[in-house]
Amino acid sequence: MYWPAVAMAALTLVVWLRMYSARIAQMKRERIHPQAVATSAQAAARLTDSRCADNFRNLFELPVLFYLAVVVAVQTMQVNILTLSLAWGFVALRILHSAIHCSYNKVYHRFYAYVAGGVLLWTLWVVLAIGLLR
Repeated sequence: MYWPAVAMAALTLVVWLRMYSARIAQMKRERIHPQAVATSAQAAARLTDSRCADNFRNLFELPVLFYLAVVVAVQTMQVNILTLSLAWGFVALRILHSAIHCSYNKVYHRFYAYVAGGVLLWTLWVVLAIGLLR
């Protein structure tokens, strides 16, 4: 059950590296001094491509509940084919969401991946809650 969490952490690292390289490239290309983007308001005004930064922030929203679900599943001995499948499905859809968000960023495509992943995550929590009641 920990491997899906490792995969999510790896996705977060990849997006972080992509965000870093995109921001540094733009700052070099447009000769933006680091102090000119010291606050989020300044960064929003000067750094025009926020796709990776937006996605990086997204990886600290629903995925936080995912990481907790992984711990709950392990601690309550609810690791089985269903919980593993839901966890891997969530990770796969988050990878798809990030790939869309950090590249061509078609909102409807991203939205469908986000909603499908959310449904899997909430289903995982329902399964865990039912298991806790037993």
